[in-house]
Amino acid sequence: MTLGTDFILDALAREGLRHLFLVPGGLIDPFMPALARQDKLIPVVAAHEGGAVYMADGYARASGRFGAALGIGGPGACNMATAVAAAKTDGSPLMVMTGEVPLAMEGRGAFQDASQATLNDTAVMTTLTRMSTTVAGVQNLPHYFRHALTAMWTQPRGPVHLSLTRDALVGECATDYVSVAPYFADLRPLSMGQAEAALPLLANAKRPRLAMLAGAGVEHDAAAQSLREIAERWSIPVATTLRAKGVFPEDHALSLGVFGYAGTRHATAAILGGGLDCLLVLGSGFNERDTMHWTVREGCKALTIHVNTDMDELTANADLGHVVPGSCHAFLDLMLARAADIEPSLQAGQAQRREWLARITAGPRLYDVENCSRPTLPIHPAAAITALRQALPRDGIVLVDSGAHRAFAGHYWTAYQPRSYISATNLGPMGWAIPAAVGVQCAQPDRRVAVITGDGCMQMHGIDLQTAARYRLPIVYVVINNGALGNVWLRARQYGELPSELTSIPDHDWAAFARAFGAQGFTVRDPKDLASTLAAALAAGCTALVDVKADKDCVTPVYDFSAGAHAWSYHE
Repeated sequence: MTLGTDFILDALAREGLRHLFLVPGGLIDPFMPALARQDKLIPVVAAHEGGAVYMADGYARASGRFGAALGIGGPGACNMATAVAAAKTDGSPLMVMTGEVPLAMEGRGAFQDASQATLNDTAVMTTLTRMSTTVAGVQNLPHYFRHALTAMWTQPRGPVHLSLTRDALVGECATDYVSVAPYFADLRPLSMGQAEAALPLLANAKRPRLAMLAGAGVEHDAAAQSLREIAERWSIPVATTLRAKGVFPEDHALSLGVFGYAGTRHATAAILGGGLDCLLVLGSGFNERDTMHWTVREGCKALTIHVNTDMDELTANADLGHVVPGSCHAFLDLMLARAADIEPSLQAGQAQRREWLARITAGPRLYDVENCSRPTLPIHPAAAITALRQALPRDGIVLVDSGAHRAFAGHYWTAYQPRSYISATNLGPMGWAIPAAVGVQCAQPDRRVAVITGDGCMQMHGIDLQTAARYRLPIVYVVINNGALGNVWLRARQYGELPSELTSIPDHDWAAFARAFGAQGFTVRDPKDLASTLAAALAAGCTALVDVKADKDCVTPVYDFSAGAHAWSYHE
């Protein structure tokens, strides 16, 4: 017989996890001795429950599996809410667990009671997760645990929540855990009728100018290698969304770069320039930022083929072209399996595709590239990001936070492989990357990890820098310290002195902040010192923070997106 806590920890380990992110508290006290009784899971204590979930999110994104977070119900669960919502909007699979009072004490005024009789944590989490339920006793713990993992891994993936009563934690569980993961291994559903019908639409000699737009679904399906094989076999250029940056090497001859927010000139020209005949969209929705403020709807006249496992995305945008419900990997595999049928037409169009692509790539790829080496003070964000890209190994992983620095990083950073550019791009909570990097480094201990964040983000979740330092994780945090809430200030300053003041931030010494937690801290004021300082931070062998005194008065390279926003009307 094992206790409920032991059952849970064993189940997480059997599903492949090696780390559990948590904030201890009274309602989860039974986990403390249980963690000491096992040696398969490494507990990582966060400073904030939201940070623990962000860490689990980073772990999931970097590992390709899932992440797990644990905290108390009530205040702990409420602190987790934004982090859980961010994971849901980005399709990140998480197991979120919160402790609850004993059943006999529900509704009687027990301290931090947030059971269904009071605040009802389960209801709070319902709209933020794929599943949220209360496990009332140890008897139904095995069933609900497996059911939660099933809901988490079923497409579209996302977070799940279990509210665990004390009865469930301390009761004796008579059932051994049986892993759910094998049921989902290589599960690649595909609507064969729609997929088969798409092939002749793709392979049509009258539509030779074909391109692919790869979204997060390519990453989720581990389909990057198949994507590259098809692109190279038939000379098909590839653009990605910002969320999927890196699923196709951005230094590849067929790469168009990012399309949408902070995208490249090449991707915009290919998809909206008027020459495109057919666009194959793989695993991307049609949200505002991934469609250049929805201008794909009006600006792209090409036939669109949309492959996605998210039925809501497909049915909401079915008017854009031919839809194929299913896995990107399965669809790409079908293209390779039917190569004999589609190759003649695709080969016939290769010369025209190459000529079309050559015309596009003959022009500049990026905007304002002179800012990448701007020598003046304060430091331009593009110069800091360029220096970090040069310092970080090719297989290094960068996490990008929310703010103006997201636009600079999305535009100027070159990503070479999947899961090497990680960002919460849909809900986009500020400060996400600071704790998420802890999870990423835990998932990928042999890779170098860096964070691009801002001073506004540091004010929100900078406290979890101490978690990285506490566990001596060699993460390098680069703070674009411009004394402002970057993007917000760029808008607010237009409205006068008070709006500008409200969106400005005092110049804090973030290097000293880092040293207070046992990390190393560096300050850079001159762009000529960026390379040597970043090299020193990477060589430190521990958590390091580089405080870059940056210029806030820098226009972000989102010109195409802004033009789309001005051109698009909400009144269709």
